[in-house]
Amino acid sequence: MEIALSRYLDYRQNLIVPNVHWGMNMHECDLLMVSKAGYCTEIEIKISRADLKNDGKKKHGHYCPKIKYLYFAIPTFLDHCLELVPERAGIILVDPENDNYWTKCKRVREPVATKGAPKMSDIDQYKVARLGALRIWNLKSKIIKAGENAK
Repeated sequence: MEIALSRYLDYRQNLIVPNVHWGMNMHECDLLMVSKAGYCTEIEIKISRADLKNDGKKKHGHYCPKIKYLYFAIPTFLDHCLELVPERAGIILVDPENDNYWTKCKRVREPVATKGAPKMSDIDQYKVARLGALRIWNLKSKIIKAGENAK
């Protein structure tokens, strides 16, 4: 789902990094997107009804004054569970059966903007970009090791 969402949200135009939390003074975001304008969007990924129900118990409620928009991304087979998504959150349905990354995601509800959410500072944008770059090198190392172990 992360790959489909990153393509749908256009990683060529926006900074999109998975699992952002350390160093940012916010709760963990499954995906954090920073737009060219500098505003943050959180995308919370849910893969089951239980996952959606348990999310409602989180103390932070996915609220952070730094985040302008919140989306929940859920697979299309959970479209009967939309009532479990907070009202202020947008909803993106992801079709896990569709092989075309560009058409497998569909926004079915727009989010309510967090009033007063500021643009992310250049320093914080750098931190997010750095975190994404750090993950690339770790993933490349894992790929190399996996190839060596397969021999």
